[in-house]
Amino acid sequence: MTLLGVISLFIGTRGVWTAAMGAFPPIAAVISVAYAVILATGVLALSVRGRAALARVDLAVLLTGIVLALCAFAMSHSASDEGVLTAQAAHEMLHGRPVYGQPWPWLFQDGRVAITQTMSGGVDYTYGYPPLVPLLTAPVYAVVGSAVAATMVSTGALLAGTVLLWFKMPVAWRSAVTAVCLGFGLLPQYARIGYPAMTSFALLVPVVVGWPSIGAGGRLGRPGLLRAACLGAACAAQQLPWFLTPFLLVGLYAVRRGELGHRRALAVVARFLGAAAATWLAINAYFIVQAPRAWLEGVALPLTQGAFLHGQGIVGISYYFTHGSSRLAFYSYASILLLCGLLALFAVFIRRLGPAAAVLPWCVFYFATRSQDGYYVMMTPLWLAAAATAPTAAFATAWCPRPRLRSWSRPAVRAALAVGLLAPSFLCVGVAAASPPPLRMRITAEHLHGPAPSALTLLAVDVTNPTDSALTPHFVVSIGQGTSAFWKVRSGPARIAAHGTAHYVLLPPDGPFKLPRHARKHVRLRAFTPEPATLTSIEIPHQGVR
Repeated sequence: MTLLGVISLFIGTRGVWTAAMGAFPPIAAVISVAYAVILATGVLALSVRGRAALARVDLAVLLTGIVLALCAFAMSHSASDEGVLTAQAAHEMLHGRPVYGQPWPWLFQDGRVAITQTMSGGVDYTYGYPPLVPLLTAPVYAVVGSAVAATMVSTGALLAGTVLLWFKMPVAWRSAVTAVCLGFGLLPQYARIGYPAMTSFALLVPVVVGWPSIGAGGRLGRPGLLRAACLGAACAAQQLPWFLTPFLLVGLYAVRRGELGHRRALAVVARFLGAAAATWLAINAYFIVQAPRAWLEGVALPLTQGAFLHGQGIVGISYYFTHGSSRLAFYSYASILLLCGLLALFAVFIRRLGPAAAVLPWCVFYFATRSQDGYYVMMTPLWLAAAATAPTAAFATAWCPRPRLRSWSRPAVRAALAVGLLAPSFLCVGVAAASPPPLRMRITAEHLHGPAPSALTLLAVDVTNPTDSALTPHFVVSIGQGTSAFWKVRSGPARIAAHGTAHYVLLPPDGPFKLPRHARKHVRLRAFTPEPATLTSIEIPHQGVR
């Protein structure tokens, strides 16, 4: 583990050193010293004798990882869309203005910050996370006065969570914490651009580490109440902990019921949940009173905004490998059903699946229409925490429901139950993936310019709606996995009547649209409709003016 932690620190370090040597050589000098420490700890990891000596090497690896993370932050700390929105929310708080339901389009005008486009043809410029992170960012923003405040808070949260997890883990696992949190260059990158999930991760560390021991003997005590408060605060920082919470509560009830019986176990879980809910409510109270509807719409925004399809999950079938789908909503249904199915499966097979409580919730996002890998990556340190501190032995006496079947002991029967619990979600995926696109599109003209020619200036397309419902298409052009802003409709109707045909002339959103030089890259015209949520795609040929 120590050696793997050492090796992980090499990843991405050269790029930071190269940038620092050109812009700020003192940071490059610090990184050069860190290289020497990495090499020395690599030697020591394989040569020291005794656990105490190896523990000191682990500490050196952690400190080196922290130094490298700070060097990377010093060289690159530009906020992403989440970061700039968090900073703006902090700014509004400091001036006593509302946070939720307020669009801030000027934050995205320079084009360097990504925007969230929606299926309805719009762009979301509002803050869509719970309020804890802006509350923490506000005092920092009061000092620095820029979006860097959000990246400082998220980076500080990552480092604090890493140190806390390092000390709470068994000694043999500590360098694995350094590798997962600071090595590989994954989490520090998310922290440097201001993701609120980094704060949630830090708050979840004391909750997930050894979580089956919560309420042991029927008493929460101060440690249990503190962990409940951390869970409530994590849920008040970002939405990802919402998906972990049901698994923790179900698992906690099962473990405590095996020890205490139904009533006492239920009382323990109720007190734990009550303390978490009280913390969450206390953090949100001001915003609920200020503008209850705007607050509710804001904290639920990532689930309701109807954002563009994106991610590495199963939705790629319709987005990348077919020409679309007339039933995209079934991916969302599949995600919800998978959450319910996995939760039921977790309850029935708690003695086997208990150690996976910190991993199972993120499987849900693989079926969602927004299935970005960041949803998994940012919480992977919790996977490690559960693996080391919630082993199978912790669930040996956990209660689990058992159907009154004589054949229950047969593996085939248990496998059939597992398949039955998960089958509805897979059926919904099948419906979404197998449904044909709702529109038929035919490109009738494409105007290009440039020496190659290398840019699109106009697209003309005939669109037929063979369905029984009127549809409102919004057009984009994508190259590979990237997607442009919405193209302007110079001529063509807003809605296409059922069984109707329309001719559209489309213009690029910001001047000529550059085409890839590589002829093998796929360039697609896509038409989204919001209600119902559908997608139709067609290849744009590289053939010049026609």
